[in-house]
Amino acid sequence: MAVGLAWFFELQATTTVLLVRHADPVVNGGEDPPLSERGRRRAQDLADFLGNVDVVASVDAIFASQFRRTQQTAAPLAEDLDIAVNIADAEDIVGTAAAILEDHKGEIVLVVGHSNTVPMLIEEFHGSKQVEILENEYDHLYVVTIPWFGKVKTLMFRYGPAG
Repeated sequence: MAVGLAWFFELQATTTVLLVRHADPVVNGGEDPPLSERGRRRAQDLADFLGNVDVVASVDAIFASQFRRTQQTAAPLAEDLDIAVNIADAEDIVGTAAAILEDHKGEIVLVVGHSNTVPMLIEEFHGSKQVEILENEYDHLYVVTIPWFGKVKTLMFRYGPAG
């Protein structure tokens, strides 16, 4: 009976996906620009903001695209939590979402993406279809809660100092 109850409650886990666009890259930094100084500060602001996102634990897994700016945005939090950053193909929205839901069910997962991939991932998780990220928006955090049953919710927050 205990195994049956454990299985039942495991099925009912809510997965929380936190999505952000990478921080500010170097302007005219080429095809794969690194973060600017402002971007590095914003990445640290994100790490500080998410370091204690859960009262018991924190982020369980981190995903970033193959581009340097996303990996550099994820790096401060990954270092603080001593976890690896999973590299996901920015063009494989369906595969990334499936991997998160399959391998990280019931966990809190951070995804660092791009202005075009974050809204697509939110939609793939059946969250809001109304998310649009403007070119100069680098400080929005989207929280998508995916329950085992019921409505997926999408929330938006700003992190770090304005400007």
